[in-house]
Amino acid sequence: MRFAAPEDFRVDEIPLFAPSGRGDHTYVRVEKTGRTTEEVVRALAQVAGVRPRDVGYAGRKDRFAVTTQWFSVPRLDPDDIPVLALEGVRVLDASRHDHKLRTGQLAGNCFALVVRDVEPATARSAAARLEAIAEFGVVNRFGAQRFGRDGTNAELGRRVLDGELMPRDRRRARFFVSALQAAVFNDVLAVRRDAGRRLEAGDVAVVHESGGLFVVEDAALEQPRAERFEISATGPIFGTRVIAASGQPAERERKALAVRGVALERPLPRGLRLRGARRPFRVRPREVRSCVAAGSLHLGFILPAGSYASVLVEELLGSGANGVG
Repeated sequence: MRFAAPEDFRVDEIPLFAPSGRGDHTYVRVEKTGRTTEEVVRALAQVAGVRPRDVGYAGRKDRFAVTTQWFSVPRLDPDDIPVLALEGVRVLDASRHDHKLRTGQLAGNCFALVVRDVEPATARSAAARLEAIAEFGVVNRFGAQRFGRDGTNAELGRRVLDGELMPRDRRRARFFVSALQAAVFNDVLAVRRDAGRRLEAGDVAVVHESGGLFVVEDAALEQPRAERFEISATGPIFGTRVIAASGQPAERERKALAVRGVALERPLPRGLRLRGARRPFRVRPREVRSCVAAGSLHLGFILPAGSYASVLVEELLGSGANGVG
């Protein structure tokens, strides 16, 4: 199986809110092909005459893909950016808003994928599996690309926390630390072979509809809600303001932190904040669709912000499908 061209992997960012049409920031929606998010950031910063760190975005998007996403740029007139001098990038929309776009401020991502050279039986099995995932959910681990081409981002994050490394660009420092957070989460998830479908006493569970969190005291009492996908167990995105698990879940989280060399009691490096969060062990894709045609598997689905299409495809077709982002 392969992704022969960027057009085989398309992702469209679903914004959390629309720009208001007024304010000191301009929200710019772009379509990019063969470009990283950081390259677009630098191009927008150059047009506006601001620092790249002043340009906001909700999340990174893959390079080998056709993607659309929003950026925010301060002190920029929307009429000044009809065209960016960056090959593979075009501006789709621009409108003012009153504050910077922050990481995570998106409702989700809509994916349209074409996996080529798939055996017919495998493609049909994957299509059926996608329908099951739409009902029961998919494991919510971070994809391999989160950890860099050589897999060292998490270790670089540990060095940042230990004060051994501090890139000039604080956004880059936070990116490395977030890779370490992701690695700890994946480690905790790896020992939950049921992807958190079966609750345990001491779990921190999330209510999917509201996003509220609570510590599970009676797992048997709460399990029917998990089976209806009303709630799911969560893992830690470690930080200073994370709701703590208890019992065996807490012990596993402490062990994962220790193995990765994370000591939360140490002071954080200057200029680095680490609030933390809880992340569901599973997510449910929406608006799933599939089609098998001419040796190719066409897939479509919406995932919540921060979830990886590559993980879902691996669940459908195996780890050999890790060429997607």
